[in-house]
Amino acid sequence: MTQAKTGDTVRIHYTGTLTDGTQFDSSAGREPLEFTIGEGHIIPGLEREVEGMAVGDTKTVTVASGEAYGPHHAEAVHEVQREQIPDTIELEVGVELQATGQNGQVMRLRVIELGENTVKLDGNHPLAGQDLVFEVELVEIAA
Repeated sequence: MTQAKTGDTVRIHYTGTLTDGTQFDSSAGREPLEFTIGEGHIIPGLEREVEGMAVGDTKTVTVASGEAYGPHHAEAVHEVQREQIPDTIELEVGVELQATGQNGQVMRLRVIELGENTVKLDGNHPLAGQDLVFEVELVEIAA
């Protein structure tokens, strides 16, 4: 049976959970996720686990945070004055905002805490610092 290898375009169905069982994503009810092994379009730990699978294979894998979205960086958490955020934005915990950095790079920030006069924003990926568990099924090897 042919096994997925670097350079192959593959399609997988998956369910991603945190180590406590909380589901954060799934391809259920959607088209399978398609990517080319070795191009870095998905987290490295999951990509490595798909390599070597054959069509129809299923497995459950745990991907350490360093091979997923990386560690949580405290320096990416900032507290700003509410007045720095436009009035047109309805602030609540979990809302995602975009800001432009000094170098012109667009940053995604998530509201993690609201104070009376301040807003705490987190520039980390929401899954940074988390080990992730994936149930994976290789559906197709396209090339």
